[in-house]
Amino acid sequence: MGHARHITYVSHLGGPETFGEKTWTEARRWGWQQAVDTQVVGDAATWIWNLAGTYFYDAHQVVNWYHATEHLAMAAHLAFGEGTPEALRWLKQHETLLFQGHADRVAQTIISLANQKSTKDDLLKQAGYFANHKHRMQYLEMRSEGWLIGSGMVESGGKRFKDCFTRAGMRWSRAGAEHLLPVRTASMSGRFDARWQLAYNSPPN
Repeated sequence: MGHARHITYVSHLGGPETFGEKTWTEARRWGWQQAVDTQVVGDAATWIWNLAGTYFYDAHQVVNWYHATEHLAMAAHLAFGEGTPEALRWLKQHETLLFQGHADRVAQTIISLANQKSTKDDLLKQAGYFANHKHRMQYLEMRSEGWLIGSGMVESGGKRFKDCFTRAGMRWSRAGAEHLLPVRTASMSGRFDARWQLAYNSPPN
């Protein structure tokens, strides 16, 4: 199975455009363009897949399994009530269906439920989620080929990154945070010494 071996980070306090440019620069540093096969794992945020389409258009795209099952659980709660036996039974059945790569059937089932429920509009939103991302939800196929279907390692790293800035009592100005982001990025990417050496040897402005 695929797993992380060398993890590096990029950071940006702002919109996705600059973040995408930094991510692409880092990917090229690791030889992305020479890789035989590549993968992008993300949640269903539109900006993520817009960036993937711009920079990583030929990569395998996968919606994180955990986020997908969260939406499935929401559909179950909307249709049958949170925590009810009917909701739990439906969720278990449709998790299996989703894992097998049948997100389109899951969407159709939710649409059928929506037409019978007072929560119709919210259920239709959940159906749209699965219908719109069905090509990114081929979980069984991806797992059988050794690809990741979850982004746990990435989110764990993100929490470690964030922890440096959000501990109790910390307060940051925007300028202060922007100055520290590159330091944290270099440190977590194993490049702090090289970055420090570069800064130390740079002539003063």
